[in-house]
Amino acid sequence: MSQAPVRVSPLIKFGRWSLLTLGIGYGAFHQNRLAKKEEKVREIEAQQKVVRDAKLAEEKKRSAAAEIRALEELSKPSKKA
Repeated sequence: MSQAPVRVSPLIKFGRWSLLTLGIGYGAFHQNRLAKKEEKVREIEAQQKVVRDAKLAEEKKRSAAAEIRALEELSKPSKKA
């Protein structure tokens, strides 16, 4: 019942291996291109992070000062007659 395997044409073998090689080459090229693009995006994000962190620190400072003022107002004795 077991049949002998069919011989594949050398032209078909060459075509398969060629397409496999081209696919691997294209994948490597595409990966390299995307990696360069991502590197640029990360540089921009790093620059924006510095600015964003400074703004957040200033906002936290203002918020803490406002909270302290509010607590001082609450802790003052009322001057009712």
